[in-house]
Amino acid sequence: MKHDMPDTKQHILDTGEAIILGKGFAAVGLAEILTAAGVPKGSFYHYFKSKEQFGNELFEHYFSNYLTWLDALFLDDGRSAQTRLMAYWQSWLSTQGTCRSEEQCLVVKLSAEVSDLSEPIRDTIRSGTDRVVARLAKLIEAGLADGSLPAVLEPAHTAAMLYQLWLGASLLTKIRRDDSALQTALTATRAMLNVSD
Repeated sequence: MKHDMPDTKQHILDTGEAIILGKGFAAVGLAEILTAAGVPKGSFYHYFKSKEQFGNELFEHYFSNYLTWLDALFLDDGRSAQTRLMAYWQSWLSTQGTCRSEEQCLVVKLSAEVSDLSEPIRDTIRSGTDRVVARLAKLIEAGLADGSLPAVLEPAHTAAMLYQLWLGASLLTKIRRDDSALQTALTATRAMLNVSD
């Protein structure tokens, strides 16, 4: 399989992400990624100095795409901030509740593993998750302003707490192989945000 030069790096990242989501970071060797991508070893080292740099760029790319999606989801389109925030948690439930590795969030799947292996990757994950939480806090602030969220909420604290709740529930979903933890997170979130049925 031949790839144009600008697309080769992205092709390696996309191929690697799909394999790593299924098996984990440490369990996947470069040869497996390169064989699946149909590119020679030299191509890998043209774009990445090491597997660690590859992993770091994998997370940078993931967060770039995720934050672009989040910005579109949170865009003020006339819906209340509460409605937009609940759309995020419903989306999380629908993707993480399936337990299918190809639909899993890279952070949920790999953060514990790679944070112990690589300080640069851990920093990238921390920075990415901090940006997600900051966007949640900003939307909660908008909910206080439009009156759709309870006035007692403190945006930064609530955003961090909700993100941690859902991240933990996603890990339990992998352990239990059902979405009961996510359903509990949804119930708790609806109560915290005063969402009526």
